[in-house]
Amino acid sequence: MIFRNTQARLSLILSLAVLLSLSFSSAFAQSKDAPLTSQELVKLLYQIPKQPEKKEETIEAIRRRGIGFPLTDGMRSLVASKSGNDQVLRRTLEEAERRRANPVAAALPSTTEAQELLEKTRAATLVAKEAMPDFVVKQLITRAYSYGNVKNWITSDRLTVAVSYRASAAEEYKLLAVNGMPPGKEIKEGQNYSEQVGGATSTGEYVSRLALLFDESNETAFTDTNTDTLRGRRTIVYNYQVRQETSRWQIVEASKTVIVGYHGRVWVDRELNRVLRLEMLAEMPADFPIIAVTSITDYDWVTIADQKYLLPSQSESLSVFRRGEQSFQSRNVTRFRGYQKYGTDVKIIEEDIIEDLPEEKP
Repeated sequence: MIFRNTQARLSLILSLAVLLSLSFSSAFAQSKDAPLTSQELVKLLYQIPKQPEKKEETIEAIRRRGIGFPLTDGMRSLVASKSGNDQVLRRTLEEAERRRANPVAAALPSTTEAQELLEKTRAATLVAKEAMPDFVVKQLITRAYSYGNVKNWITSDRLTVAVSYRASAAEEYKLLAVNGMPPGKEIKEGQNYSEQVGGATSTGEYVSRLALLFDESNETAFTDTNTDTLRGRRTIVYNYQVRQETSRWQIVEASKTVIVGYHGRVWVDRELNRVLRLEMLAEMPADFPIIAVTSITDYDWVTIADQKYLLPSQSESLSVFRRGEQSFQSRNVTRFRGYQKYGTDVKIIEEDIIEDLPEEKP
């Protein structure tokens, strides 16, 4: 009898332990999937200055879980100060705020819908490449640099570059002005503009990047992640990966050249089947002087010869270099202005000289 009572008690204790364990596991699972609280986000942010790798963990947590609180200016300011004003983290948080504020529009599509949109976008992008007109445009480029991991950007110069695009030839770049003034006599007319000014430059933002992304020979692997609203347009955001073996992204530093694999995200208009934003993160080899390269390009509709075309409106590229034991960062922000039919003269106007990037407000 005593044995039976003891056995009963043990059985009851075990049952309670199992229930408690299940309850704890359920609560833990819910906490991992539930939207981030403001306290959780603040805790993650305070770890970033001492542990920079926590930034990626924070970005992933925001993308996966979203946020469960209204995003205030105070929280934006804290994110900017603790992350060194990191643009990817700030954009990720703003996306999460839009999803929180409008969960219906942010509802994830079915797998079938996501795949159909991707295939329609592939077809529309490749057709658009063949239908692209010859055109000219001005690039207004602000170049800045910073030392270490802290992004205290110091403007190095502002360039005005004329770009001629022809389907039958490569893109041609001509330097029009440096800091609002015509290039000096020491800059030779025939040189490539990147050789003329030195420093970090980029090309291929117009058609080639998107065409390569959807080219079957690139073997791009896509997965849908979530939704976003970009400039008032509802989009599906896809993750993608391009292996180094099939990549054609070439990065040059001094006399060294490397072909890199890359990954990132692409924002696709759910109604028009066109790409509105492309994010690219290079997968750099360990022995290369450049540690990291990130590029984000926004696309918008422009009118050329009374026809509408989707072309870049702004891009931002960030490169991180090795400088002994210290890192050095370079950032180019490019605005694309005045798309016109090929053959039109590109002139510098007063707005090009005085126009500057707005201050980044937290």
